[in-house]
Amino acid sequence: MANARPAEHYIHAGGGVIVIPARVCAYLNRYAGLDTFRRTNVGIDAEVDALLVAFHVAGLAWAKSATGTSSAPKPELAPNSEWLSTNDVAARLGITDRGVRTAIATGRLQAENVAGRYRISREALSHFRAGRK
Repeated sequence: MANARPAEHYIHAGGGVIVIPARVCAYLNRYAGLDTFRRTNVGIDAEVDALLVAFHVAGLAWAKSATGTSSAPKPELAPNSEWLSTNDVAARLGITDRGVRTAIATGRLQAENVAGRYRISREALSHFRAGRK
C-alpha cells in the first residue's frame, strides 16, 4: 500500500474521533473477526454495540458495491461463482499467475487453499486492488 493515507488523515476532533472507510470496515469484519465479536459480545457496552453495528453496515455496503451482493462471499460457495482462480485474478489485474501467487504468499492477497489450489474471493480481490492504489 504505497499510496495509503497517513494515520492523521483519519483522526479528527483532536484525536477523539476517527473516520474509517467502509472498505476497511469490510476488511476488519471479515479478516479480524469483528462480526463474530459483535455477535458474541452484544449487550456488554451499548456504545461498542452501536459502533460494531456501524462497522457491519458499512462493511456490507462496501461489499455490495464491490461484489454486487449484500453480504460477503462465503467460503462454501463453488469456485465458479464468487471465487476466482489465480489465473482469473492475474488476467483481471494484468499480472502473471506467479505474481498472484507471490501476493498470496506474502499475505498481501487473501486466498483459500482448496484441494491444493488457491481460490480468491471477489471481495479479497477488491481489497487487494484498493490496497495497490
